Amino acid sequence: MDQFTLNLLFVGASFALYIGIAIWARAGSTSEFYAAGRGVHPVTNGMATAADWMSAASFISMAGLIAFTGYDNSSFLMGWTGGYVLLALLLAPYLRKFGKFTVSEFIGDRFYSSTARMVAVICLLVASITYVIGQMQGVGIAFGRFLEIDAFWGLLIGACVVFAYAVFGGMKGVTYTQVAQYCVLITAYTIPAVFISLQLTGNPIPALGLFGSTESGEPLLVKLNQIVTDLGFAEYTAAHGSTINMVLFTLSLMIGTAGLPHVIMRFFTVPRVSDARWSAGWTLVFIALLYLTAPAVGAMARLNISELMWPNGTSGEAVSVEQIETDPDYAWMATWQKTGLLGWEDKNGDGKIQYYNDANADLQAKAAENGWEGNELTNFNRDILVLANPEIASLPGWVIGLVAAGGLAAALSTAAGLLLAISSAVSHDLLKGQLTPNMSEKSELMAARLSMAAAIVVAVLLGLNPPGFAAQTVALAFGLAAASIFPALMMGIFSTRINNSGAVAGMLAGLAVTLLYIFLHKGWFFIPDTNTFTDADPLLGPIKSTSFGAIGAAVNFAVAYFVSGMTKETPQEIKDLVESVRIPRGAGVAVEGH
Repeated sequence: MDQFTLNLLFVGASFALYIGIAIWARAGSTSEFYAAGRGVHPVTNGMATAADWMSAASFISMAGLIAFTGYDNSSFLMGWTGGYVLLALLLAPYLRKFGKFTVSEFIGDRFYSSTARMVAVICLLVASITYVIGQMQGVGIAFGRFLEIDAFWGLLIGACVVFAYAVFGGMKGVTYTQVAQYCVLITAYTIPAVFISLQLTGNPIPALGLFGSTESGEPLLVKLNQIVTDLGFAEYTAAHGSTINMVLFTLSLMIGTAGLPHVIMRFFTVPRVSDARWSAGWTLVFIALLYLTAPAVGAMARLNISELMWPNGTSGEAVSVEQIETDPDYAWMATWQKTGLLGWEDKNGDGKIQYYNDANADLQAKAAENGWEGNELTNFNRDILVLANPEIASLPGWVIGLVAAGGLAAALSTAAGLLLAISSAVSHDLLKGQLTPNMSEKSELMAARLSMAAAIVVAVLLGLNPPGFAAQTVALAFGLAAASIFPALMMGIFSTRINNSGAVAGMLAGLAVTLLYIFLHKGWFFIPDTNTFTDADPLLGPIKSTSFGAIGAAVNFAVAYFVSGMTKETPQEIKDLVESVRIPRGAGVAVEGH
C-alpha cells in the first residue's frame, strides 16, 4: 500500500472517530455546550485538558524550534509546564468554586461591573484569536503534507473538520473528542521517538537516549554539538541568548498558561471543587508524557537532518542533487517541497546542496575555497520537522500515517477549545450577559454556534498569513493572556482591595502596552512582509516581543493597585464573596452559579 493511501486511512479513521463522538455527545443545552453539564470525571478532564493544551505548537512546532536553537528554546518546556502548577495551585479550584461558565463572567461578577466583563471579553478575544492562528497554521501544514497539497487547501479542509465536530458538540462533544485526540496524538508522538532513539542510541526511552551514546560510542549531544559548530551554528547545548529575556519569556509563558480562557474553562466541567485540583494534577501527568520526549525529538531530528545534508561528515561533501532525486532516503524532501515549506537551489551548479550557516565568517572563507555560494537549503520551515521526522529516519509507512493523524489531532483539539472559548465570550458574555439578557436558552445556543462558525472564518483568514512559526504565534497569545487576564484573576481571588475601576484600568493598561510593544517592533503583523520574528533589535534592551507579556502583567498589577487606592473601596458583599471563595472547602459540591 502506498504512503498516500496509508495517510488517508489513518487520518480518515481518526476523523470518523471524532465526528462520531461529537454526534453521540451533541450538546442539547447551554450547560452542556459551555461546561459539559459539569459531569466530567477528573481523569477524563485531565486527558481532555492535555489534548486542549498540547496544540500544534507543542506537537508540531516546539521540537522544531528546540532542534534549530537548542538549549535556549527549552524555555518553551519550562514555561508551559510550570504554568500548570500555577493553575492547579492558584486558580483552578477557586474559579470552579465560584461556579460560573466563563472567565469573563467571573471577572464581571467579582468586580461587580458590566464594564469589567466587557473588557475581559475583549482581552479574551484578542488572546484567543491570536492563539487560534497558530493552530490553523499547524492544521494547514499537516493537511498540506499528508494530502500532498498546498498548505492553503489544507487549512480550508481542516477548518471544515473543526466546524463539523466543534460547532455541534460544544464543550460536551469537544471534551470526549479531545480524550480520543489525546490518545491519538500521544501515541503518534511517542512511537516515532522510540524508533529513532533505538536507531541512534539503542535506548527505547527517548528521554534517556538523549543522554546516551551513538553507535560510535560518542555521546549523542557531544556529536550533535560538533556537527552544528562545524557548520557555523552555535553549540546546541550552550546558552547563547539573553538570560533576562529567557527569564521573562519563561515567566510570560507560565502566567499566560494560567490565564488562558480555553484552558480555565475546562475546570468548570467537573462536578466538585476538589475535582478541579485533581484535574490539573492529571493534566500534568498526561502532558509530561510528551514534554519529557520533546527535547529528545528535537535533538535527534537536528542530528538526522545534519547528517543527511552532509552524509560524509562536514569534512566531506554535501549531499548531491542527484542523490536527492534518486535516493529513497531523500524522497521525503520532494514530497515536502510540494507544500512550499521546504526548498533548495543549486546556486553555483556544482551538483551539491550545501547546508551551513552562511553568516559565519570562517565558513564564508571555506565556501569561497570550495566554490559555494551561500546556504543552498533555501527554505526549511521549522514547523515541518516533527511531521517529517519519521520520513527522515526512514520509519515504516504506518508510523508516518500515524504521525499525520497525531499532528492533526493536536492542532484540531486546541483549535476546538479556543473556538469554544471565543463563542462562549460572544454568546454568553456579550449577547446574553449584556446586549440581550432576555435571550432564550435555544437562541443562546444558536448564537454560540453561529459565533463559533464566524470565529472559524476569521481564524482561517488570519491563518493564511501568520506572524511567525506556530509556537512563536502561540507565545504571543500567551503574552497577551499574561498581561491582561491572569492579573485580573489573581487579584480577583486573593485581594479584596482591588475594585472595579482598578481591574478595568489594569486589564486595559496591560493589554495596551503589550500590543503596542508588539506592533511598534513588528508592524501590523498580518500584512505580508512584516511578519518575521527575528527580534534582531528589540525596542527595550534584550526583551523580545514574545517575552513582553511578563512586563505587561506587572503594569496590569501596578495600575490596578494604584487606581483602586485612589477610588472607592470594594463593597462589603463582594469582600465577603471573595473570602467565601478562598475558604478551602474543596471536599463539597460547589454552589452552582446557574
